[in-house]
Amino acid sequence: MKRAAWLSLVMAGAACRGGGNSGDGSAQDVSHEPGVLGVSTSVATTRPFPHVVSAIGTVTPRPDRFAALAPPGQTRVARIFVVAGQPVAAGEALIEFEHAPFDAAAQSAAAALANAERAYARAVRLVQAGVLAQKDSGQAAADLAAAQSAAVTARRAQELSTLRAPLRGVVTRMSAVLGASVDANQTLVEVADPMALDIVFNVSPAEASRIHSGDTATVTSGEGTARGGGGSEALGPGIVTSIGVAVDSASRAVAVRARLTVPARALRIGESVVGRIVTGENPRAVVIPVDALVPEGDGYRVFVVDSAGIAHARAVTVGGRTESLAEILSGVAAGETVVTTGAYGVQDSARIGGARR
Repeated sequence: MKRAAWLSLVMAGAACRGGGNSGDGSAQDVSHEPGVLGVSTSVATTRPFPHVVSAIGTVTPRPDRFAALAPPGQTRVARIFVVAGQPVAAGEALIEFEHAPFDAAAQSAAAALANAERAYARAVRLVQAGVLAQKDSGQAAADLAAAQSAAVTARRAQELSTLRAPLRGVVTRMSAVLGASVDANQTLVEVADPMALDIVFNVSPAEASRIHSGDTATVTSGEGTARGGGGSEALGPGIVTSIGVAVDSASRAVAVRARLTVPARALRIGESVVGRIVTGENPRAVVIPVDALVPEGDGYRVFVVDSAGIAHARAVTVGGRTESLAEILSGVAAGETVVTTGAYGVQDSARIGGARR
């Protein structure tokens, strides 16, 4: 009995000194709750932060270096001189139509003009002689003007019976078929100057209000974005040349036109690109990693870790963002430590244990 009592006292004393013991002999401190493991932290810093608008754009020819040509009237294609992709000089023949209808129309208009000129001259003489009233000569003058206009139109159509390149460039489209009937205003051939291309970005009205002519841009190919991966090709720096004043009725976007200043390679009409337009810069912005932002309602919060390792949730106001960094306008000061990786699993007032920086 004495021996049993002595063993009970020894075991009780060991329990009081060790505070509990696991099966592997390691002691646990039960005076504190275990911290949140597997999180990373970062220190908020002050640095220049550019304000950027990212947008997808399309390479398009400049309006003054692009031409879309159509026949002057209903006719038939007689000859085709060029194909798509072929360089052409200004004035070079592209498509020839049947001349007979245009020649006949020009001759008829010329004859009508001659008759109108004779009728006007006769009316003037009769008015001067007092035979006709002044209003009759006015009608003759109107008929003469109409005949002159018709003659000019007929001669112009006769000239356009052979379509010629209005500028030096490359044939970007050829849809004419030899012997096919065509109508007026039916575009058959397009010519563009490959050295005069712009990029048109589509941005929201709010983003357009932040962009100004002269803003710089960094342009990359859109292949990586379109395929959902990396590998985008840098196409070079650019500059914004104009911002649209109207919203497109279909896309509800505003067109922003930019131009590459030093192209890394030749662009292709219709090519999709991605642009990062710099609209300004905050020289002393408080910056944290984007991973620290935790959505909360319409805003964000972050977990700020104090000197004791306790995480405190704070609402923050976010300014600009990049793929990796966020500009904080309020809520976090430079030098404070925030939870980054693993922030979604952290609760307010949690102890951060085993944090990595």
